[in-house]
Amino acid sequence: MDTSICDRLRAGAVTSSAEETRALAAEWAATLPADVTVALHGDLGAGKTTWVQGMALGFGITGPVTSPTFTIYNLHWGPGRMLAHLDAYRLESPAEAEELLLEEFLVSPWCLAVEWPERLPGWIGSDALHLELDIALDGRHSVRLR
Repeated sequence: MDTSICDRLRAGAVTSSAEETRALAAEWAATLPADVTVALHGDLGAGKTTWVQGMALGFGITGPVTSPTFTIYNLHWGPGRMLAHLDAYRLESPAEAEELLLEEFLVSPWCLAVEWPERLPGWIGSDALHLELDIALDGRHSVRLR
């Protein structure tokens, strides 16, 4: 991974628009190694889906990327990269995540982006990358890589 973008995210980055958030996410995604899980933490409206949309851009995915709240997960294929987008908000336990058989679809090189990972304690691997997303009262968004 590119250390400069990671250093910026570890220090905490602030964006003023959805477009800026997507651009930052695209820049970061372009540096991610193959077969990685990204855990996205943040309240409703913090920009988790917007971040995933930017990641998709960084992977060269051109189709629409929307929240999988009701479908639980969506799969997106780009040139040379697959993005699995999981929204765990409606899951009650890690066992429910196992029942989705998502691992069957993770064909290398893949990236699994998980919204609401705290709903799946123990299911997210210890090597996952964790991002904290937040929204300020003035409408700006922040993101920090743990």
